[in-house]
Amino acid sequence: MITIDVQNVAKRYGQKVAVDDVSFEVRRGEIFSLLGPNGAGKTTIIRMILDIIKPDSGRIEVFGAPFSEATKQRIGYLPEERGLYKNVPLVELLSYLGTLKGMKRREAEQRAAQLLNELDLGAYKKGKVRELSRGMSQKVQFAATIIHRPELLIIDEPFAGLDPVNTEIIKNTIFRLRSEGATVVMSIHEMHQVEEMADRLLMIHQGRRVLYGEVDEVRQRYAENAVIVSGQGDWAALRGVTRVQPDETGRNITLYLDEQTTPEQIMAALASDPSYTVRSFARAVPRLNDIFIRVAGGEAKIAASALDAAEVRP
Repeated sequence: MITIDVQNVAKRYGQKVAVDDVSFEVRRGEIFSLLGPNGAGKTTIIRMILDIIKPDSGRIEVFGAPFSEATKQRIGYLPEERGLYKNVPLVELLSYLGTLKGMKRREAEQRAAQLLNELDLGAYKKGKVRELSRGMSQKVQFAATIIHRPELLIIDEPFAGLDPVNTEIIKNTIFRLRSEGATVVMSIHEMHQVEEMADRLLMIHQGRRVLYGEVDEVRQRYAENAVIVSGQGDWAALRGVTRVQPDETGRNITLYLDEQTTPEQIMAALASDPSYTVRSFARAVPRLNDIFIRVAGGEAKIAASALDAAEVRP
């Protein structure tokens, strides 16, 4: 089931093309990551999905229909530019924002108290935003975004400015919302968070779609013909190995293979030769950060038609 359906959307600001013929889908109940360098068009896409700005061309549907006033009540949006009333007690602030989303006052108060406790802010429920640290204020903003239990959560840089403890709190809350059936769209720069959290991703570069699909499939697509091993043995002597490269610790070794040799053949050779001791064996798959640099840095600037031919199909 599709929560967001974006088809051939384009947007210009004067002579600048912000979004150029972008299409993608977000499935119900998944965590979908929107990636791209600064100025790539991510925020423009989010604002078009939310009907804050209109596309010049193309079609966008949310919950199977064009955006409407009723759609707003089903969405929680955390923008990159945060903003909260500074001089209102937290529980009152969240309760008020909950009523704006259609909640009854008593229900909103109970939900506000619950969220403040879950986000480790229970002791500050009568405090005011101006009295909080930046990280604590960000957690309050997150609570305001989800107080009405949105079916669709769109969050822009949710971990910016958070320490590891609070990052983990927000992350676990996002996982819980997904387990309860919510769809989550994250615009994020922390690639390790994408690898850990996202089911699928869309990377935008210069307003165009350059990567789209399941996270693991995208990483596999950019993988070299290589394996990473740890253990003992003369790795360079293996048939089909063209280069051996230890990591910084010296414990893990990357074996680069020729075009005719597969990782399965190397595994079989190691298993049949008692002179090798193998503690771990895995295909070498690049990190999303490396792929991001290759694409955004210009090493993979390919015409859209060629990209569509090589696309990871969801």
